[in-house]
Amino acid sequence: MKNAKNTFIRFISIHLVFSLCLFSAGSLLAAGNNDTRVWSLREAVIFALENSPDSRIAAQRINAATAMLEQAQSSFRPRINLIAAYDQTNNPVYSFGNILNQGGFNSSIDFNNPGRTDNLNLKAELLYRFYNGGRDKAGRDAAESNQASTEMERRVTQQRLGFEVVQAYQRIVQAQAQVKARAAELEAIEASLLVASARYEAGTLLKADMLNFEVQQSRASENLIVSKHNLELAQKIFLNLLGLDEGSTRIKAEDTLDQTVPDTNEYRQRPELASLLAHLEAAEAELQKTEGAKMPTIDGYASYQYDQGWIVDGSGDSWAAGLRLNYSLYDGEQTSAEIAVKKAEYQKVREQITKINLAINLEIQEAELNYNQALERRSVTDKMVQVAQESAQLSRERFKEGVILSSDLIDVEVRLTDALVRQSAARANHQIAIANLRRAAGLQQFSNTTEELLEKE
Repeated sequence: MKNAKNTFIRFISIHLVFSLCLFSAGSLLAAGNNDTRVWSLREAVIFALENSPDSRIAAQRINAATAMLEQAQSSFRPRINLIAAYDQTNNPVYSFGNILNQGGFNSSIDFNNPGRTDNLNLKAELLYRFYNGGRDKAGRDAAESNQASTEMERRVTQQRLGFEVVQAYQRIVQAQAQVKARAAELEAIEASLLVASARYEAGTLLKADMLNFEVQQSRASENLIVSKHNLELAQKIFLNLLGLDEGSTRIKAEDTLDQTVPDTNEYRQRPELASLLAHLEAAEAELQKTEGAKMPTIDGYASYQYDQGWIVDGSGDSWAAGLRLNYSLYDGEQTSAEIAVKKAEYQKVREQITKINLAINLEIQEAELNYNQALERRSVTDKMVQVAQESAQLSRERFKEGVILSSDLIDVEVRLTDALVRQSAARANHQIAIANLRRAAGLQQFSNTTEELLEKE
């Protein structure tokens, strides 16, 4: 009994030690996984460009376009085939052919029934197309243009992604400022409520004024809840753009003012336009490739083969070489219809270029107007906050002295909060307007190109 008791105690002790070890290991692992990173705006943009699914998808499109170019270039290279086969037959034609190839013919062979034969055939052949109406060259040109177009499309994705990261970052800055403003409003109203309670106890304030403060306290609490929700949502959007399910959303708010305002007259290097121009070249090459189908093809070939038989013992080798000309006299107007389709596609791309030029000009003008408006709004809201803060400070002192009504103080607090909220929105919109102006000018955030941005880090 005593031994059983000791065994049980040792079992419990071991179990407790094991549990404590697991708990300690879990705590250390959790501490190790705790993401304490603080994001600067530049770091966030670079991280998104390297890790966002959009960037990776664009990179795979580049890989596919490169492979298609290699496939088009393969048309200029010869084809070399090695063939090996072994068979047996009693078909008179094939058996007689085997006997001839193996050098076993003699006058005693019955042409109508040469008998059963076998054959091991080894063959090497070289094929090369000398001319096909320029279709191979046109196909290679089209692949090169499509590769360039895909590269420009990746730049479109990168510039859009960079702008969206800046926008999401600034929305976090704005949401944090609004949470701070709403919290300050609630704190100010609660402080005024304490003063109001003291005055109510002293008989110098009406019950209605006390209730008014309590209503405003509830309103400020609700606004703070909404602001915190907006902050959490902005943080989720930010992580999503970075390609992260979870992680730190701590940001360096003081690091948001280092983007330069571009001269849109100097920079109009929109990759969307470059992509369409490359696409136009590809469409032209595809048209030339289709037109080449009306031209003949000239192929060269050379082969060497060795035949070995055992049933009719013999062996032999042979070679062949020559040129082959193919020309389609009439294909039911199929090629003409295909040419008409390619011409229509070519003209469509030309019209798209005209359309995007107009759209880019309008977009740049809108970005410039939005930037000028954001700059003016920021200046106005900064002045508004300064005046509202002075007014609120004076009104709080006057309310303590019983000079102004509670409704007047509440109005002042509401105006101050409104001014702070407007200021946070104006500051965020100002930074977003700079980022949008850079995107409209065809620039990456913080640099002219993505390559320059990544090289600087």
